[in-house]
Amino acid sequence: MPQRKCAVKELKKNHARHMHNMDLKTDLKKTIKRYVAAVKDNKTEEAKTNLSLVYKKLDKAAKVDLIKANAASRKKSRLSRLLLTPTAEAQKAS
Repeated sequence: MPQRKCAVKELKKNHARHMHNMDLKTDLKKTIKRYVAAVKDNKTEEAKTNLSLVYKKLDKAAKVDLIKANAASRKKSRLSRLLLTPTAEAQKAS
């Protein structure tokens, strides 16, 4: 445990930042799972709306350095391919 007042304050800030980042990551993962489930169930309209949500969340995560920009691009590419070829690719994703 930190001794100085400024170190205690910094510890609290780090914890708050960590919790915020975890919330964003969890939300991103849930959105991706929802999209993959829609693709597997052949719900194309729902999958298209979820894909735009996934894009938005991936871009936001890359913007705030939660994930790297290339990782976000790679995930977007792979997830968009799922919508085009749902049979073989959907089994790989899960």
